[in-house]
Amino acid sequence: MDISKIKANEVDTTYGFKIGNPEAPVKIIEFINLRCPYCKQWYEESKELLAEYVAAGKVQRIIKHFDKEKPSLAKGNVVHHYLDYTHPEKALEEMDYFFEKQDEWGDLAGAADVEAYVEEKRGLSLNPNEKEINGIIEEASRANVVFVPTIFIGDEIFDEHITTKELKDLIEAELK
Repeated sequence: MDISKIKANEVDTTYGFKIGNPEAPVKIIEFINLRCPYCKQWYEESKELLAEYVAAGKVQRIIKHFDKEKPSLAKGNVVHHYLDYTHPEKALEEMDYFFEKQDEWGDLAGAADVEAYVEEKRGLSLNPNEKEINGIIEEASRANVVFVPTIFIGDEIFDEHITTKELKDLIEAELK
């Protein structure tokens, strides 16, 4: 991923699901889309390590569901509108489910089928997330974030191509 055009100073913690202690010394900002297989890879490979740091109060995750206009990610955009920003821990559980079942709902015919799936399988209803979702889209535009996943830790910008050891080293360096 070419990060040369990304403006990290335009990325902040205003919008997104906030998981963990708001006073945590390390903020990890994640632009993801629930339909993206690379986001799934990032999410699953980092999940255990990040959960440990969050539980210890050392890391706060700010997960930004990025509605992309790319046709292959459109079904993820649909799911994003069902997640409740007022209950981030519950939303994290839903993310677990939707990444685990990504192929199942992602292979449905269209948006209406995805909506029905989310409502029937998870009992979710549409949430008025427009302020959050539009804020994330505007922030990504200002910062030139065009790919998902794009992850920020301090001055570091990366994608799913990071090992657990490299991720741990970045977090530990930020903690110092």
